[in-house]
Amino acid sequence: MKYLNHINNFKRIVNFTILLIIIFSSGFYAQIGIHSSDKNQALLNEPIDISSDFRSFSNTYYVADSLASFNPATGKGEIKYRRHNYETRMAFDNILAVLNPVGPNEFPANEYEASPVLPFSIEFVSARSIRLRAVSRYQVKPNQESLMLVNGFAPVDKNSWKYSKLTNGHKYASQFGSIIIIEHPWEVQIFDLSGKLLTKTITKEDDSKTFTPVMPFSFVRRSSDYSTSMAAAFSLLPNEGIYGCGESFTEFNKRGQKVVLWTDDANGVQNESMYKPIPFFMSSRGYGVFMHTSTPITCDFGKYYSGSSTLMIGDDEADIFIFLGEPKDILNEYTNLTGKPEMPPLWSFGFWMSRITYFSEKEGRDVTKKLRENKIPTDVIHFDTGWFETDWRCDYQFSKSRFDDATKMISDFKKDGFQTCLWQLPYFVPKNTLFPEIIEKDLYVKDRKGNLPYEDAVLDFSNPETVKWYQNKIGNLLDQGIGAIKVDFGEAAPPDGIYHSGRTGFYEHNLYPLRYNKTVADITKQKNGQTIIWARSTWAGSQRYPLHWGGDAANTNTAMASTLRGGLSIGLSGFSFWSHDIGGFVSKKPEELYRRWTPFGMLTSHTRSHGAPPTEPWEYGEDFMKAFRLADNMRYELIPYIYAQAKDCTERGLPMLRALFIEYPEDPGSWLIDDQYLFGSDMLVAPLFEEVKERNVYLPPGEWIDYQTNKVYSSGWHKIEVEKIPIIVLVRDGAVVPHIALAQSTAFMDWSKIELKVYSNKTSKAEGLIYLPTDKELKHITVEKNNEKYNLTNDPYKGTVKWSFD
Repeated sequence: MKYLNHINNFKRIVNFTILLIIIFSSGFYAQIGIHSSDKNQALLNEPIDISSDFRSFSNTYYVADSLASFNPATGKGEIKYRRHNYETRMAFDNILAVLNPVGPNEFPANEYEASPVLPFSIEFVSARSIRLRAVSRYQVKPNQESLMLVNGFAPVDKNSWKYSKLTNGHKYASQFGSIIIIEHPWEVQIFDLSGKLLTKTITKEDDSKTFTPVMPFSFVRRSSDYSTSMAAAFSLLPNEGIYGCGESFTEFNKRGQKVVLWTDDANGVQNESMYKPIPFFMSSRGYGVFMHTSTPITCDFGKYYSGSSTLMIGDDEADIFIFLGEPKDILNEYTNLTGKPEMPPLWSFGFWMSRITYFSEKEGRDVTKKLRENKIPTDVIHFDTGWFETDWRCDYQFSKSRFDDATKMISDFKKDGFQTCLWQLPYFVPKNTLFPEIIEKDLYVKDRKGNLPYEDAVLDFSNPETVKWYQNKIGNLLDQGIGAIKVDFGEAAPPDGIYHSGRTGFYEHNLYPLRYNKTVADITKQKNGQTIIWARSTWAGSQRYPLHWGGDAANTNTAMASTLRGGLSIGLSGFSFWSHDIGGFVSKKPEELYRRWTPFGMLTSHTRSHGAPPTEPWEYGEDFMKAFRLADNMRYELIPYIYAQAKDCTERGLPMLRALFIEYPEDPGSWLIDDQYLFGSDMLVAPLFEEVKERNVYLPPGEWIDYQTNKVYSSGWHKIEVEKIPIIVLVRDGAVVPHIALAQSTAFMDWSKIELKVYSNKTSKAEGLIYLPTDKELKHITVEKNNEKYNLTNDPYKGTVKWSFD
């Protein structure tokens, strides 16, 4: 029997390896220039790049020309658009395509407007937030409730902005900036409080100032189906950087790039497609932009023309929110609008042990036993694709042949400080026993005939009956004691499918991850009283349902570096919590890479070892296990710091894994760094992306103290040697970092005793945050030095916590 088990496991590994070869081969070919416009080579669920629609000679273009009417009291008016077509212009044996005005081409001509006048509005959400709306055609159902917005609708602030009439326009000003609307040519200008121009819309006049044809603020009408899409074009200014757009793995600064916002199974972390695109970005000039739509978007951030940011929005309406301020202000405003995350449970901040996959109760029990025997602090055991009777075939039932008593197993794990997480997905193959029920109950996304778009049945989460059915399946698992559900996939919602909402995948595809995330998070909170999922795909608003991890990274140094760029970018897109597969996912982890990636994972908001087997630290030898344990112990002793910083993030929309410029926006150097990060507000982390004994580290203004050696460094560049734990970690001078005694699970931690480690070189005062599991509010703590000893200036717990100082 033992021999047969080895043979079966070997077969599963071989099958998994073949699957990966197929997936990654397909993924490669999808990235080498095959575009959706090339219908002969289009691949299933390839990202939709709509930019070609704005460069077509067969389409018609309507350029914003003038403000036809405007009511300053309501902020509502109309824009007059001039019709244009592309024509060629040849000079010196070089041909360009340029937009030229044209007359109507309809019959009867008097029934259609050659230069339509269409609604435009400006609203104010807060003193820092502006909403611009422009439509390209009549809206049958305007102002619909939006799942992307935390309350379904954006609030309106009628008091913070003051109006004044200008000679050729209108001005509104708040305590943080101003917006000017020029009547002719129609132009919107955004300024900060000092009067510095942040950005403005691109007009046809701007196009006339260059030989390079520039797309102005406009919309396209396609000749193929008469559908329309908006091009919201804004200026880019010298030295301006663009950041965000979701979990983007390309270069950190998006200036000079074309970014396609379409949820995609990226098949890795080293290409331009994204599991987690977010229609939001921020500029180094002091503004952020949220494109409120679920349609495909192509953003040209100065790639075609360096002075223009062209947001090509698939929607027939441009609904754009602009936020003013520094990065912290922008993230706070954006997450006020689209939602801040609820605080995840304490246990989720512990280590998650996983592989693809544990197949049986025996394997699960063996792993948890060895974790405790080897003193590897752990809080979660995850069963991936193999807990069903047939591997990958999700039927929400534990295998009867390999799990003797799953409920008892889960209960036993809890007693030993382990929560259990289970994998699943929303696609159902025809051999799945649930497939007939899904079809019979009409719970699936349909094609134009009412059939299945794919061989799989894809759950339609826009259907309330589907949500109810699915939550019943998930709820039964939660009733058994499951702590979290892995919300895998979700990127393949049929783009041409017909959904219960009445819309096609053009609008529902990107929204699918948000519906999926919400559905699982809601039932988990209902059953367990906690908001926690482990999800891969997202859209705007998904940050309300923590948490998300970074997908299927290769086991390479470059994948490790790309993973960090993705984490920094999604943190700049409103996501507080994020994780990644330590050591990569695709194949067995190279030992030296796994050793370096481990502390990087341990100093992320959430931490998990996952991927192709083996992942368990003892499988790599005693020396490796000691190194792994050292990094894991560091995390568990830091749990009070991590937990308090996490709470702060939920209140302000900040990321735990934080780009340096969030805390240091006035420091030019901090905007350039994409291979380091701040872990919360007080710790700076520089992972090792190669097998080296030292690395160059950039330190923002102030002094910094090495977490492992206590050496003090000033701001600027330093070459810092690697210590016992293979990562560079420094603490901001003047910070208090709370620690707790090591425990093998967060369930066993003694929160009545907290050690305050004070990092202070030249200051007699230091500050930090504290948040206990029983707390309802985040607390600020301050310590002062008196007679060479540190003491709390005020004890927020009135003696119920025993403090020690280091």
